[in-house]
Amino acid sequence: MKRCHACRGEVRVDRTVGRQETCLRCGADLHVCLNCSFYSPGAYNECREPQAERVVDKRRSNFCDFFVFADDAGRKEGAAKKEDSRSRLDALFKKPS
Repeated sequence: MKRCHACRGEVRVDRTVGRQETCLRCGADLHVCLNCSFYSPGAYNECREPQAERVVDKRRSNFCDFFVFADDAGRKEGAAKKEDSRSRLDALFKKPS
């Protein structure tokens, strides 16, 4: 399921999202870094696509040719893996009582 970065409302698109398309619910731009599957806050320029040009405002529409609308299921799976890793790490370094 695809979701708008601004309102978290469901976005129903089965094709490529155009640069000028907006969310029907809140009016936010959809072709933005925050909706892209390559967006990663910890990566260089916050993008995992090495050929993409730098985009300063991640909330505004841009001309990136590498944009792929992120699937919400993948984001949830990644968050669950991160939480599981964190809990295992905490258990490993837990101080004895």
